[in-house]
Amino acid sequence: MKAHLEQFLADALAVLKANDVVPDDVSPTITISRTRDPSHGDYASNLAMILAKPAGRAPRDIAQAILDAAPLPSGVSKAELAGPGFINFFAEDDIQAAVVGQVLSAKEQYGLSDKGKGQRWQVEYVSANPTGPLHVGHGRGAALGATISNLLTAVGVEVDREYYVNDAGRQMDILAASVWLRYLEAHGHELVFPSNGYQGDYIADIAAKLVAEHGDAFVKPIAEVFKDVPADEAKDVNDKVVSGDKELHIDGLIAKAKSLLGGNSYRSVFDEAVNSVLDGIKADLEEFRVIYDSWFSEASIAGDVATCIDKLEAAGHIYEQDGAKVFRSTTFGDDKDRVVVRSNGLTTYFASDVAYINNKIERGYDKVLYLFGSDHHGYTERMYAACVALGHPREKLEFLLIQFANLFRNGERVQMSTRSGSFVTLKELYDEIGVDAARYFYVMRRYQQHLDFDLDLAKTQNKNNPVYYVQYAHARICSMQRELGHKNQTHDIEAGLASLALLDTAEEAELLTLLNKYPEVVEKAAFEHEPHQLTGYLRDLANGLHIYYAAHKALVDDAALRNARFCLLLAVKQVLVNGLSLIDVSTPEVM
Repeated sequence: MKAHLEQFLADALAVLKANDVVPDDVSPTITISRTRDPSHGDYASNLAMILAKPAGRAPRDIAQAILDAAPLPSGVSKAELAGPGFINFFAEDDIQAAVVGQVLSAKEQYGLSDKGKGQRWQVEYVSANPTGPLHVGHGRGAALGATISNLLTAVGVEVDREYYVNDAGRQMDILAASVWLRYLEAHGHELVFPSNGYQGDYIADIAAKLVAEHGDAFVKPIAEVFKDVPADEAKDVNDKVVSGDKELHIDGLIAKAKSLLGGNSYRSVFDEAVNSVLDGIKADLEEFRVIYDSWFSEASIAGDVATCIDKLEAAGHIYEQDGAKVFRSTTFGDDKDRVVVRSNGLTTYFASDVAYINNKIERGYDKVLYLFGSDHHGYTERMYAACVALGHPREKLEFLLIQFANLFRNGERVQMSTRSGSFVTLKELYDEIGVDAARYFYVMRRYQQHLDFDLDLAKTQNKNNPVYYVQYAHARICSMQRELGHKNQTHDIEAGLASLALLDTAEEAELLTLLNKYPEVVEKAAFEHEPHQLTGYLRDLANGLHIYYAAHKALVDDAALRNARFCLLLAVKQVLVNGLSLIDVSTPEVM
């Protein structure tokens, strides 16, 4: 219906231009919106108000001219002027009810479209450094990234889901050094663990694997390990640093690990540490119903980093300062220039990102969508700068900056720190409340807003729990189907579709309106990257079902009415399944 109305307005606009009512160079975006109040019709347009100024006429005059310019499309019973110049359209009742047959015929395909057909996108999300298990903060990016990818696929976009594995660089060396020190402790050596090392229990678990697989092959004298290493940071009772440097200390220990172990042995420790953490991340995400098409290794583009830097240098975008190579990113809108090669010859983390951007775009994607934490807000401009400096359109990149998720238990916020090992893992979260609740809660708020994740609410089984409320609507319809069988009553779908005119209550009209709205919601949520629009819709549909259940009986003696009502219920059930599947949330039949 929206497409028919948009075409009607486009045809009317062409007539107004031909009659010199509207200047020929005016080309507004034609939009049709749903009305909130049924008394105002089913759809509305503000086109007349947009055209009024360039036409030099009152909006209501333009609105009337639009209605006079072309016949209303089939399925529209009437159109009315409203307010300062809105046009409200009323759909014929049988057109509204026809959606029931459409849903029951299309089944899981209902709501899908080809609006994005021909587009190829890459969506990168989570990409947490493999330095420890994923925590509840990572879960929001995982759920949002997976759901946005599902939504884009639902509207015809070809989507590649990718996890960028930061398996190179200093953080990985800190991880390897931390594991090696715990390995030495496991062999009875006493030491003061570095304040800047990774301290979670998982580090000791990885060290234990090294002991089991390699015995004492990597044991070195503890005195040699700490010899000439700069002192670690020391603080007073007020938590003020009074001596030492934790960064120099951990870097010294990394250097000792490499020199004492040698290349092959250090690599064994390094690979065991990284692979153990990465295997855990993969397992946790799979259990969380987050599946990737590719896991892209940072180490795999090590050779491309120098190539990209050379390319930037040849184009005049690199200069030297104090022995370092600096990318002139301010030329492209960044707030300051960025170092890509340090004075010691080592490339920066950003330099790898430059090569990764180039790699992505050269793979032929129409759009590269990044889901970053909101703490990366200062990082996006340098990414755009690198993209343009390498000769690619800025529009190829898009960033969603996701606000943090705060976990609350018993009304109190849970504090988290990956480095200290004090955090709630993603696995612990979904083991406690279930994957369904976790996936739903993570996406039910606008991603630009902070999410206060209430564990106690997520575990409740009543209408206050959003996911329970929606799932219960599905289970309630399943229950009515079972009750139908228990009463030896039958349900004839064809007869029901022929009797849809009997669905004449206000509650039935609301459900029909919501069913018609579903494809629009999917499309809008996909292209605006806002899964919360879908969860909001599912809440409204579930609410409509619960209200209908309280107001009317489906198991009536009148066979025609019973068949029509069960067709409506089955359509609602199907749309609940379709919508929840896009969030990767299940639809239980019994609750």
